[in-house]
Amino acid sequence: MPVVHTPFLADDSMDYASLEREMQWALSLPIDGFCTGMVSELQRLTADERNQLHQWLGEFDRGDRCFVASVGAESATAAVQFATAAVNNGADAVMAIPPNSVPLNADELEEYFAAIVEAIPVPLIVQDASGYVGAEIPLSVSCQLFEKYGSERIMFKPEANPLGSKLSALRDATRGQVAIFEGSGGISLMDSYSRGIAGTIPGMEFLEQVICVWEALENGDVDAAYRAWFPLCALVSLQLQAGLDGFLAVEKYIMQRKGLFSTDRRRQPYEWEMDKETCLELERLLRFL
Repeated sequence: MPVVHTPFLADDSMDYASLEREMQWALSLPIDGFCTGMVSELQRLTADERNQLHQWLGEFDRGDRCFVASVGAESATAAVQFATAAVNNGADAVMAIPPNSVPLNADELEEYFAAIVEAIPVPLIVQDASGYVGAEIPLSVSCQLFEKYGSERIMFKPEANPLGSKLSALRDATRGQVAIFEGSGGISLMDSYSRGIAGTIPGMEFLEQVICVWEALENGDVDAAYRAWFPLCALVSLQLQAGLDGFLAVEKYIMQRKGLFSTDRRRQPYEWEMDKETCLELERLLRFL
C-alpha cells in the first residue's frame, strides 16, 4: 500500500497533472491500496492543501483498493478535523502520528488517538514515526487502544528502532490479533515479513521492486525474495543517509526520471541536497533493479 508523493510545480503549488500520472501508474500495478504519509510532505502542506490532496485522491477510480489518509497533527482538534474531512472525501481508513512539537505522556497519547477513533466510522492506523520525527509511542498505549477498540478499529505502523524487536513486541502484546504494517521503505521487509506483518507501506519510487519482493514472499520463494531485496536494500540505504530529506530527494528524482512528475521540487525548508556523486551512485544501483 504505497505512500503517494506530492508533486509540486515550479511556483510551489501542488501539481494535479503529475499526481494524476502518478496515480494512474500506481493503480496499474498489483497494489492493495494507497495512502498519504510522512513522504507525502504533509507536514509542509497547509491545512487546505492537505484536505485538497485527500479530496483529489478520493476522486480517483481505485476499484476495490483502499485509500488511507494521514491525519496526524499537533492537536487532537486538528487531527479530528483532518480525519473528518478525509472520510468525507472517501478515505477508507486514516493514519496518524502523534503531535511532535510537545512530548505527550501515555495518558495524553491515548486521549489523542481515542479522539480520532471516536470521531470517525473507519479504522485508524496508529503510526509511530519516531524513526523520523517525534518520540516513541509506549507499548502500553498501543495495547490500551487495541483492548479498548479492537482489531476492526485499530491497526499499527511501528517505525521505532530497532524495528524488528519492537514489531514483535507489539505483535505478542496484542496476541497476534491486530494488523501491523511496516514502513521501512523496503529495507526491513524481509525481517518484518517473517514477524507476521499484514502488509508493507513503502514509497512509490521503488514500488515495482517492493512488489517483486512481496510477491516472492507470498509465494514462499524466499531465495527469489532475497534476490529482489538486495538491490532494494542498497537503494534505501542510500536514502537513509540523509533521513527524511534523503527519502524525499530520491523519491522526487525517481518520479521525475520515470516521467511521472514534471519537476523534482520539494517543499522548503530542507537540509540536504543530492550531490553529483550521490546521483551517480543512485544511477549505478538502479541498473540492478
